[in-house]
Amino acid sequence: MKDYKTVVLSNQEISPGYFRMRLLAPGAEEMVRAGQFVMLRVGRDLAPLLRRPFGVFRTGFLPPDCEGLPPKEYIELLYKVVGRGTATMSALHEGDQVELMAPLGKGFDLGAPGGQSILVGGGIGLVPLFLLAAELAKTGRVNLLIGVRTRDDIIAVTEFERLGVETYVSTEDGSLGEQGLVTRVLQSKLDEEPGAGVYACGPMPMLEAVHSICADRGVPLQVSLEALMACGVGACLGCVVKGAGHSEGKPRFLCTCKEGPVFRAEQLDWSRIGQEEGYCEGCRS
Repeated sequence: MKDYKTVVLSNQEISPGYFRMRLLAPGAEEMVRAGQFVMLRVGRDLAPLLRRPFGVFRTGFLPPDCEGLPPKEYIELLYKVVGRGTATMSALHEGDQVELMAPLGKGFDLGAPGGQSILVGGGIGLVPLFLLAAELAKTGRVNLLIGVRTRDDIIAVTEFERLGVETYVSTEDGSLGEQGLVTRVLQSKLDEEPGAGVYACGPMPMLEAVHSICADRGVPLQVSLEALMACGVGACLGCVVKGAGHSEGKPRFLCTCKEGPVFRAEQLDWSRIGQEEGYCEGCRS
């Protein structure tokens, strides 16, 4: 993990309210694993005071500006403007300076090569699944199930498809793909591929429904949680959730930023997750 000042390479709106930001990040390709996140501070004054956590969409290289110079290595973030921090981010331009701490947390366990994988992304929860899809698609078949409110919330689908990933879209208003919840699509896919492993990231109600479906069928599931984070390294304990086996007499807490954000479903106490004071849907964006 490195904590340093860096610069914005580009910051573009790709859909109303959704932005793609590239940050200069030497060494990112080697260090960042699928499912890890970064903490970013963008303000020049005291507000917003705290850094914001963001899932890493991907890493890569840009050609050098001049012959003889090395290529520019970057981290790419996709984010939605939902508050003061992300609104400040959306106003940044090439060359603006930010504070970056990366990479953080534990990512996805890729398991054994080969086989079938189903990725479930709800809204902006799609972001940390891209690096995962890129790794899984090297040796196995990957389906991506996207659940959003309306077609305007769909981003980056073609980039997944270029990896060879078969994508399915469901919108709540029926404006694109199948109308309804993405969990209904998941049930259909699991009927076709009962041996598939499932990976999910998105709003907590969606994750709870995905967990219920997978638990009933005995399907292995990994989830990436979103939570309020102030430090990102397990010091403030603002993002703890209750783990499996937790009780008043024998408390068991897991720190989302340090022991997650990716957990195997059986590590968590699903009867309590989402009721924690620090929980915040979509706060990573």
